[in-house]
Amino acid sequence: MRLTALMLAGACALTAGCAATREELANVGRPPALTPIQDPSMDATGRRQVVMPMPASQTQQRSTNSLWQPGAQQFFADSRASQVGDILTVNIAINDRAQLSNQTNRTRSSERSAGVSNFFGLENLPGEVLPQGFDPSNLVGMESEGSFQGQGGVTRQERVDLTVAAVVVQVLPNGNLVVAGRQEVRVNNEVRELIVSGIVRPQDITAANTVRHNQMAEARIAYGGRGQLSAYQQPPVGDQVLGIISPF
Repeated sequence: MRLTALMLAGACALTAGCAATREELANVGRPPALTPIQDPSMDATGRRQVVMPMPASQTQQRSTNSLWQPGAQQFFADSRASQVGDILTVNIAINDRAQLSNQTNRTRSSERSAGVSNFFGLENLPGEVLPQGFDPSNLVGMESEGSFQGQGGVTRQERVDLTVAAVVVQVLPNGNLVVAGRQEVRVNNEVRELIVSGIVRPQDITAANTVRHNQMAEARIAYGGRGQLSAYQQPPVGDQVLGIISPF
């Protein structure tokens, strides 16, 4: 079984690395290739049309001899996010520290005995069959004793300071806004990504169109990376496979 697991792990590792190895060997002695000239929007969006949540379309009514144009920005209008498709900034400032210590002690002992003093006049009958010294008043005796002791402690400290723009994806019937945002930054071969989502009250959005993460209900915040550095910080694929299937 262990030999089969090793063979499977090796096959997985070879399959994952074959494509990268062929590409590296094909470019030996060649300078890095430049990207051909193309539409910048295709490169930024991955050659796909961007589809985002949009507010419901409204019929524009034009008034003759009016100084105001439909859809024009108003000087005194509220610029805070309020409808689907609007953008707001989420400020993430996490500085948590927790220290827990638990200790438990438990001890228990018990003793039980049972017997028959009267049994239709036959209480002395077992004494004629069983060995001498049999006492019908003390047929069964049980004793038990147990003890338990446990101790645990947790010390944790986290600090995250980030800012990300999020989009309003839904307006709930009570007026609260469901927002979601994602940010990716690639440096060389490492991608750092930040994902945030939650429910925001319109009155918690500041005049600068920002909101703090601790004012978001059902907040989901994920910050991590993927790439060469993140891959080297994880156990190899073979070790992960053996760790899953190995019973020892």
